[in-house]
Amino acid sequence: MGKIRLTTAQALVRFLDNQYLSVDGVETKFVKGIFAIFGHGNVLGLGQALEQDSGDLVVHQGRNEQGMAHAAIGYAKQKLRREIIACTSSVGPGAANMITAAGTASANRIPLLLLPGDVFATRQPDPVLQQIEQSHDLSISTNDAFRAVSKYWDRINRPEQLMTACINAMRVLTDPAETGAVTISLPQDVQGEAYDYPDYFFQKRVHLLDRRLPTEAQLAAALQLMAGKRKPMIVCGGGVKYSEAGEALRQFAERHQIPFAETQAGKGTLVSDHPLNVGGVGETGCLAANLLAKEADLVIGVGTRYTDFTTASKWIFQNPDVSYININVSNFDAYKLDAVQVVADAREALTALDERLAQQGFSSGWGEQIPQAQSRLLKETQRVYQAVYSNEGFIPEIDDSLDREAVYAEFNRLTDSFLTQSSVLGTLNEHLPKDSVIVAAAGSLPGDLQRVWRTKDYNSYHVEYGYSCMGYEVSASLGVKLAEPHREVYTLVGDGSFMMLHSELVTSIQERAKINVVLFDNMTNGCINNLQIEHGMESFTTEFRFRNSESGKLNGGFIPVDFAAIAAGYGCKTYRVTTLEQLKEALEDARRQTVSTLIDIKVLPKTMVHKYFSWWRVGGAQVSESERVDAVARMLNEHIGQAREY
Repeated sequence: MGKIRLTTAQALVRFLDNQYLSVDGVETKFVKGIFAIFGHGNVLGLGQALEQDSGDLVVHQGRNEQGMAHAAIGYAKQKLRREIIACTSSVGPGAANMITAAGTASANRIPLLLLPGDVFATRQPDPVLQQIEQSHDLSISTNDAFRAVSKYWDRINRPEQLMTACINAMRVLTDPAETGAVTISLPQDVQGEAYDYPDYFFQKRVHLLDRRLPTEAQLAAALQLMAGKRKPMIVCGGGVKYSEAGEALRQFAERHQIPFAETQAGKGTLVSDHPLNVGGVGETGCLAANLLAKEADLVIGVGTRYTDFTTASKWIFQNPDVSYININVSNFDAYKLDAVQVVADAREALTALDERLAQQGFSSGWGEQIPQAQSRLLKETQRVYQAVYSNEGFIPEIDDSLDREAVYAEFNRLTDSFLTQSSVLGTLNEHLPKDSVIVAAAGSLPGDLQRVWRTKDYNSYHVEYGYSCMGYEVSASLGVKLAEPHREVYTLVGDGSFMMLHSELVTSIQERAKINVVLFDNMTNGCINNLQIEHGMESFTTEFRFRNSESGKLNGGFIPVDFAAIAAGYGCKTYRVTTLEQLKEALEDARRQTVSTLIDIKVLPKTMVHKYFSWWRVGGAQVSESERVDAVARMLNEHIGQAREY
């Protein structure tokens, strides 16, 4: 047995450079690179190791720790969790910035390896710069905050601990049921400490993605339940996409005439034009899926977590005889809703269930309801895509108590625009290249996209909605572009989310990884403004307004922001858009650019797409001085009584 004397950081880099993943016999290098923002907590340890010998790992320079980690998530998600980019930061605030991204990764089941610097293991120079001292426990540092949002957490206090930590990190990162954020905290003194590592620690490791097979008992239970059902519906979750089970889903649905609805993570597994694809389901669901969901007597959830947006807070499936079959690699998710559990890979389970159902001659009893629902959805989609502003009697899609006449007059005076959000989406859906990828995450856009966006190509819909993290959009688009450099990538982002985090635009220019930011500016956190008014409040601190010197409140005039000027300062090619014709011209010109672009589009508030027959349980005041708020509280209690309790 040979020994190699290396620092802890050098050993870590060498180990990561030799990790591979095998899926269906195809071997891929698992760790492709590392995003880094160097500070005193990592530059002389991990930074020195990467400078000396990074192997085949590509080192990317981040601009914001959260941003670079979200770029890594975007990369791994677009690669269907088959490849990752690790992230390293300094100690303290640099590390803390990545906590949000860790939550995003774990909520969405996306592998993310975080390597934050940490305080001294020896404690000799304590308290060091950026160290938090907890008088009741001196072992605590900022990095302990990662425990709540990591699927595996470790701290390397001795060089030899690195080996078991790395093996366990790979175990979790490559496990489709348990993957998420993995945090290995690296005390800055230990990073530079030397140790004689065994050479076998650095051998090439090929991790096998095991396609777990369903058991005969699980299949028999599912078949028994299905035998008595006439109106089954499939919910296609992200697990279908990550398993590459789209073809198995198509065959299963077609053979047995079962409609399939989509979650945000599952959308884009099969194109929207498939005759059995009834679109997004739940709180942000579309007309077709939500109509059928109310009648479904069986829900076959494939690779879904059943978030409250998918189930409309466990309310959308209203048939009193509804039952559930859950196909999922995660035992935890399979147990939800008291379902019959098929704990297995989505592709393998669908294939096995399909064969056995065919032997029984099963076919659903939906009949003409599926094409009828599809027809209504297409007509509604065209209607909202063509909903443009008119001077007289214009009623926006969100028709609430906002003083629209005054707001629209002020908005137009500042922007010279009367564009509607839904018509802009229609133009984008028509004119973006078929194989392009759209990226979104928070605000009203994910709801609009799940309701009316028509996917035209595989894996072209990249929406993060497990954490709905504002600021994910621009950063993740960089990750998507690094994952698929030959596809055009379009960031669909609201003004609020863009202001949260867009610094990786600079990294996209540095990497020559062109992305196209399509920015919807309505001078408001629009979806939350809708939510508060829908639940009895007035517009309160969600519009972006100056402080009023008379009232002392934030109800002065709108704050106009020139987002194109911001992006131009970074070096992007930019456009200002106030008409649909300008938008078409900007899209055409942006495709010819080789540098990242930003299209600043001014869209009227309240012109996003409304909900369809759904309900979402949010915490509301049970006692107030407002009759409107009290009325919402009464309605809340009525809906809770109609929802499944667990």
